[in-house]
Amino acid sequence: MGNVVIGMLGSRLDHGGLGKRRWNQWRPSLGLLQQPDFPVEEFILMYLPGDQVLLDLTLADMAEVSPSTRIKTFPIECEDAWDFEQVYSQIHDLAVSQEFDAEKHDYFVNITTGTHVVQICLYLLTEAHYFPGKLLQASPAVERRGTYHVIDLDLSRYDQIASRFAKETDDAVTHLKSGIQTRNKAFNELILQLEQVSIKSTAPILLNGPTGAGKSQLAKRIYELKKQRSQLTGKLVEVNCATLRGDNAMSALFGHVKGAFTGALNARTGLLREAHQGLLFLDEIGELGLDEQAMLLRAIEDKIFMPFGGDQAVSSDFQLIAGTHRDLFVQVRQGLFREDLLARINLWTYELPSLKNRIEDLEPNIEHELQNFTRKAGYKVNFNKAARENYLKFAYSLDALWRANFRDLNSSITRMATLATGGRITEEIVQGEITRLRSAWGGFQSKPVANTTLEEYLSPEQLDKIDLFDRMQLCEVIKICKASKSLAEAGRVLFHVSRDKKSSTNDSHRVKQYLQKFGLTFQIITAT
Repeated sequence: MGNVVIGMLGSRLDHGGLGKRRWNQWRPSLGLLQQPDFPVEEFILMYLPGDQVLLDLTLADMAEVSPSTRIKTFPIECEDAWDFEQVYSQIHDLAVSQEFDAEKHDYFVNITTGTHVVQICLYLLTEAHYFPGKLLQASPAVERRGTYHVIDLDLSRYDQIASRFAKETDDAVTHLKSGIQTRNKAFNELILQLEQVSIKSTAPILLNGPTGAGKSQLAKRIYELKKQRSQLTGKLVEVNCATLRGDNAMSALFGHVKGAFTGALNARTGLLREAHQGLLFLDEIGELGLDEQAMLLRAIEDKIFMPFGGDQAVSSDFQLIAGTHRDLFVQVRQGLFREDLLARINLWTYELPSLKNRIEDLEPNIEHELQNFTRKAGYKVNFNKAARENYLKFAYSLDALWRANFRDLNSSITRMATLATGGRITEEIVQGEITRLRSAWGGFQSKPVANTTLEEYLSPEQLDKIDLFDRMQLCEVIKICKASKSLAEAGRVLFHVSRDKKSSTNDSHRVKQYLQKFGLTFQIITAT
């Protein structure tokens, strides 16, 4: 690991005179290259244009004392070196223009030289991870009396800085949304908060949502965002916990030692150690067994765990994103998920809506899928006007179930784009795709129920004693009963929300009691 120093040429501290006596003076920037136990591979040296003579002399001296050190110079061009907004903007531009590699280099930001404004800006940019390094203070310090400036660190007061932060937030949010201009207000608010959490927190994130809602894609985007900000140096490791069972689950996650079980001819590292200094995405975490959950909890809290069959603990410092389509609170009540693990991963929980619940984002996602196909295929594909209208009319209709959410949409667009001749999706292609989707979803459609009238079950005298509200409610209950195979099934449908809030459920009894108020039974309804 080579050392890289980032600092500002000090107009005073680095100025030891122009003659030989300068070698008898302490010059912080030069002195850093003279430390026997601190070899510097590269020095990124900022300077004010007015210090050109001092810069030339300092560069010559640096080359003499440490010829192996590469020196890069960057002018900080601002009218007033004490203007916080100007200086911050210049140094910020330098920070974002560099390609830092924290795996190959150790970065040190020298705050010994430069004005107090420069030192504050260097501190803030390092603290915000624009410079992925540690602060470095050389000594001895030289104290001088002079004028002073009051610097307000409320960055929101500075229009240029505030606009930069706003743009970076917008860019990060756009990145998390894969560049899609989504319109759903709730989803946009979710992503906006998730952007802040991704940058500011290393705590676990839980993504909840139905299959195909985009949990995996979002986890990848969060990883890329953290990587851009130098918050992660390791890789993204993904695993679907539904594919892990028994000894294989332990071995895959935590590794195993040689001979841990039959067939374990060699030791295995395990996914947690592969994610060291990176991000671990555990999709469908609700499918993990209780033993794996216990070990995972320790790995999250203490960063250590025991490989399967081993007696020596190993460590891995990873960040965690978990995904699930299940209600983990229900699983806790059923004894299928550890309450302490849920408490640990439930700090930042986000519910990703289905495509049907954010249907206003359908069109932007269609465009996104077409652009993706264009990039992969190497030629542009689009709808003709009539074909687009026909497809959107179906896509927005009740017949379009979108059961697999965005996976269904991706498959649909891919099929049509592949069949498009000359890059145009026609009405014929759209009609064929609609037929295909109707057929695929046909098995999931609710079976039709004949129109229900209360006159089939109640006399005119009974109906006269029932309010309109109760009549409408009873009519819907009868419809559900007629479409159900048993009283228990009808109860699960009718009480699908409230049943999860009870310690014990007897849905069939609740339906039975309700029907009895009107002199009805499940048997009477289903026999009619």
